[in-house]
Amino acid sequence: MLVLTRKQDQVIRIGDDITITVVEIRGDKVRLGIEASTDIPVLRQEVYEAIQRQAESKEEQCDNCKRMAADCRLVSDGTDSGESDFLCSSCRGETPNV
Repeated sequence: MLVLTRKQDQVIRIGDDITITVVEIRGDKVRLGIEASTDIPVLRQEVYEAIQRQAESKEEQCDNCKRMAADCRLVSDGTDSGESDFLCSSCRGETPNV
């Protein structure tokens, strides 16, 4: 693992396609801005793990939900859990309102 020290507004480059910018440092929290092409999923670890759990436990998901989970690119303010973000109402077991 490469460990780098950066100050606010400084940048880290990964290859030609990924740029990570230290946007803000507030107490023990660091806000990062990540620029990457849309074909590279960028996920928080807990969201990635939730998607993996969904894939393991929901083998019967519809094709659209599987595609969203596999190809997702999530931009989050950190308030969502990620648990059901990639399931349609049918795969979540909800009945449609008629």
